[in-house]
Amino acid sequence: MLRLALAACAAGPAALAHAQAYTVYAAGDIAWCDHPDPRWSGAAATARVVEAGLALNRNAAVLLLGDITYPRGRLHEFTDCYHPTWGRFKDRTWPAPGNHEYLTPGARGYFDYFGSAAGPGYYRVKLGSWQVYSLDSNLGPGPAAVQLDWLKQELAANPSHCILAYWHHPLYSSGGHGSIARMGDAWRALHAAGAEIVLSGHDHDYERFAPQDAASRYDARGIRQFVVGTGGAYSTPFLLPLRNSELRDNSRTGVLKLVLKDGAYEWAFLEAEYQGFPNGNAPDRGEGQCH
Repeated sequence: MLRLALAACAAGPAALAHAQAYTVYAAGDIAWCDHPDPRWSGAAATARVVEAGLALNRNAAVLLLGDITYPRGRLHEFTDCYHPTWGRFKDRTWPAPGNHEYLTPGARGYFDYFGSAAGPGYYRVKLGSWQVYSLDSNLGPGPAAVQLDWLKQELAANPSHCILAYWHHPLYSSGGHGSIARMGDAWRALHAAGAEIVLSGHDHDYERFAPQDAASRYDARGIRQFVVGTGGAYSTPFLLPLRNSELRDNSRTGVLKLVLKDGAYEWAFLEAEYQGFPNGNAPDRGEGQCH
């Protein structure tokens, strides 16, 4: 894929992609590097789903929702464990870091592996007619404030009918880690700009929420969040379902496919062929409109 920088306030890399529809495959919590052979891991199973989709569609890319390698995000985990699976489509991948990446100081393994594609940890990319924002949910108060100021400036300078953002820690989750409030200000800025979708990982499950605001109130013009921590690592349990949680599943490995259209979107959670699960089955699918 050709990568060209947008003039976007040192926003990191961006793609030249102006087709009416653009497909993305998204997941977090991917490569469990204690597995004895990456070729037979959960990450290998989900990679096959993504690779098959990319082969059929030139206008398709991959979004990583953090915790890309386990246990510590070291460079050798990326090169020896992640690369044989999801690394096969590295040139079509847009990452965001998770907390396991930061178990290596400064997330050096992550930044060294992805290079310019990681930006300074956050960046904007245009995919089709959509503005897409990758954010870092691991930052301390000072750097987080800088990121938030950047996001607000980018949203004001690049108004769009359709907006998607992604980061690792979910603002809402019925999973074991629960809801994590640190990205509430980013959610409010995105909501004010009319954003449609936020993607996160962290809990190793799949969960879809109804559109809502940053105070967990249903809002028909709010943001729909998907938790997609199903990229290949072990699954984790749910706790009590949250308000506005529409679907929850921790029984399968898979990826979220989003078709980003001009003024609308479609989603399908694609189950991987792993431990008896059929490749490409979609136990959840739907569609929505941009505000």
